[in-house]
Amino acid sequence: MAANDLVIGLDIGTTKVCAVVGERDENGILSIVGVGKAPSRGLRRGVVINIESTMQAVTDAIDNAEMMSGREIQGVFTGIAGAHIEGINSRGVVAVTGKGREIDKDDVKRVIDAAKAIVIPMDREVLHVIPQEFIVDDQGGVKNPLDMIGIRLEAEVHIITGSVTSAQNLLKCVNRAGFRVNDIVLESLASSRAVLSEDEKELGVLLIDLGGGTTDILVYLDGAPYHTGVVPVGGEQVTSDLSIMLKTPLESAENLKKEAGCCYMPMVAAGEDVVIPGVGGWPSAAIPRQKICGIIQPRMAEILQMVKDQMIRKDYLKHLGGGVVITGGGALLPGTQELAHEIFRLPTRIGEPMPIGGLVGEYTNPMYSTAVGLVLHGAENTVRDTGTKGSVKRSRSGMGSRLRDWMKEFF
Repeated sequence: MAANDLVIGLDIGTTKVCAVVGERDENGILSIVGVGKAPSRGLRRGVVINIESTMQAVTDAIDNAEMMSGREIQGVFTGIAGAHIEGINSRGVVAVTGKGREIDKDDVKRVIDAAKAIVIPMDREVLHVIPQEFIVDDQGGVKNPLDMIGIRLEAEVHIITGSVTSAQNLLKCVNRAGFRVNDIVLESLASSRAVLSEDEKELGVLLIDLGGGTTDILVYLDGAPYHTGVVPVGGEQVTSDLSIMLKTPLESAENLKKEAGCCYMPMVAAGEDVVIPGVGGWPSAAIPRQKICGIIQPRMAEILQMVKDQMIRKDYLKHLGGGVVITGGGALLPGTQELAHEIFRLPTRIGEPMPIGGLVGEYTNPMYSTAVGLVLHGAENTVRDTGTKGSVKRSRSGMGSRLRDWMKEFF
């Protein structure tokens, strides 16, 4: 019997690092066998600013995941985010050259290559090229054109690009922690794999991933991504607001946000008090919980309004039949769903990773959405090499292989 396959998702965020261990049995069934997390202080708004701190956070999170799973981790699938991420829609067209004008894999590859032949700055790299639809002789809406008969083949694709140096710094942190990066994936794309249903993607859905440093946006229409965006504000700013307004340290403000925070005033009862710990010898004090909500709600409303403004500018708001799905650690703040529903006037839900077996109670939490999605991506993009017992043949079509080449040059 072949050895079990491990697939590890590593979400390196601004405020925390999460590691999720997936394992496939001899029948190829995937289950989650371990999770680990650690505080992160080496990133700002999704971008590495301190290699050593980030490396230590990666090490701690993976150590915790190894301890829970009882497995040794070597390679990971990691996510990338930040304000440097950009999404572009592009189109390519080719003549069908297959025998009898039958579209084959070579035609599909050529048309996608034509669609992604866009000019991007030297400091940027293509992360993903995702087909939205194919058009065969003016017949649109084709998801898979293989074996169809046609003369002209067009492809519409969504191209996601990111900063070369941001990706290299991320890879360097993981490598210096002693682990191999199998691939790098856009975090919002990974989250969408874990929390969105196929029906929602077909109807049109807005995914909002509320992180610590940034809020990532992904819009699906007709089953494919059409818009990728980033709002450079996240839950960290909410904590900062509490710290400043209540004159309390950031750590106390974070605890206050988690224990008593709410971002929708109608959910807070009048007369409900919260105790704030004293600082520097000052005694602790009780303040109304409504005052805390009064600080948090405007900032959360501002973040969600910035997302809505992007949707209005791109004219996507009226196409979101599947509504709004909010995930990430920020989605744990009480009132988030209600506030988003009031702002977008669309069906809204909190997105948790869908159960895929194993330690369901441990990972069905919005903060693990990206890491679980990375595990699902890894499982889909690795195949067994039947020629060697227990080995895994990696897909090298993603950005990870190019980054490994860069690492050979630099380190």
